[in-house]
Amino acid sequence: MVKPKSQFVCQNCGATYGKWTGKCENCGEWNSLLEQAPVSSGKSVVARGAHSGRILVPQTMQSISAEDSILRLGTGFGDLDDVLGGGILPGGVILMAGQPGIGKSTLLLQVAAYVAKTSPVLYASGEESSSQVKLRAERLGAEKSEQLSFIASTSADDIAATIRSGAYRFVVIDSIQTLALDEITSAPGTVSQITNSSNVIIRAAKEAGAAVVLVGHVTKEGSIAGPKVLEHLVDVVLQFEGDRYGGFKVVRAIKNRFGSTSEAAIFEMFEEGLRLVENPSAALLAERQDADGSVVLATLEGTRPLLVEIQALVNPTSFGYPKRTASGFDLNRLNLLIAVLERRTKLNLSDKDIYINVVGGLRLSDQAADLAICMAIASAAAGRRIDEGVVVFGEVGLGGEVRSAQAAERRIAEAKKLGFTKAIAPKAHSKNSFIKGVTDLRSALIDYLQN
Repeated sequence: MVKPKSQFVCQNCGATYGKWTGKCENCGEWNSLLEQAPVSSGKSVVARGAHSGRILVPQTMQSISAEDSILRLGTGFGDLDDVLGGGILPGGVILMAGQPGIGKSTLLLQVAAYVAKTSPVLYASGEESSSQVKLRAERLGAEKSEQLSFIASTSADDIAATIRSGAYRFVVIDSIQTLALDEITSAPGTVSQITNSSNVIIRAAKEAGAAVVLVGHVTKEGSIAGPKVLEHLVDVVLQFEGDRYGGFKVVRAIKNRFGSTSEAAIFEMFEEGLRLVENPSAALLAERQDADGSVVLATLEGTRPLLVEIQALVNPTSFGYPKRTASGFDLNRLNLLIAVLERRTKLNLSDKDIYINVVGGLRLSDQAADLAICMAIASAAAGRRIDEGVVVFGEVGLGGEVRSAQAAERRIAEAKKLGFTKAIAPKAHSKNSFIKGVTDLRSALIDYLQN
């Protein structure tokens, strides 16, 4: 009998090769191939599948009961319920990913303790021992719950069997990268282990009707570690963003089969755990100083309007090539806006180092932040300040034109609530007397950078 050969599997995309190569030809990743022992099987899968299986009995849509799916579990955080589409759906599988130390385990233990007030909950950890989790539970005030159970295991088979027993309505697994199946010889965290362990857990969750949250690691680039198929398998993918050393932390859904992906929950870390930020705009502007290079942006975090301070610093460069640095804003977008400023306003920035900071550790993805970024840079370069009580928003095109922004009324309402008197915004929104409309970037700088 011919001895089966080992396979080399790419840990990035899952492609298999008969021999090791330095680069995966499928995804282009270097040094991502790991050797795995072959799975012995008698007949081929195609041959077995041709003669197996049974005829399934379908249901009509009218005969399917939706009563069980309506009863969602609350998390104890109203904004997080909104992100999930109204709460945790029984039988749903959620993947939560974020940087190490951001607060994933803290948040999930708080949610588990809240759910355990009314339903049995299981917290399964493959990374920490029971004593370590107990210390966190004591800090969060979750150690007294009688319906909150804990297991320390890395066996996907054992955890799936526990879920399938139907004894728990909510299960947290920390983390999916530590689980392994006994039938697969590769190490935990490899593509085959993550894919197959996830499938086993998901099938058990659907059978038992239990809601399951999987904690996922991230790579140094910020993407979820493991195969992309993991994100397709689960029902909801939550991204936990922010600065782990301080500032606000944002939970947003990048995939949601049960709700919208436009909502966001903003948290702040304290010694006793994470708390929702009730008025993030006021907190972000509390220590603002009215100086050149400082502009208040009316942005949206999901569907929530938010006022954020944009800071810019412009200095003569000491090198041949000027430096551009952005914290909380896309660097490529910043370079584009600097090019528009130089071309359309005659502002000379070719010999200047430019630094942009979004206060509070937030990361902006709103296109309407363009005008605020440009005005902050121009304010810092010219040493002129914008009038007090002014907020700014609007998208800037390559021709220097200022384009309309979505949800302008909500942005204005948030600005009025905090005492601002006017907004520099696109001309398309100038029907509102609160807005001073501008058509292009040059006119905005000439009219409102006079101090």
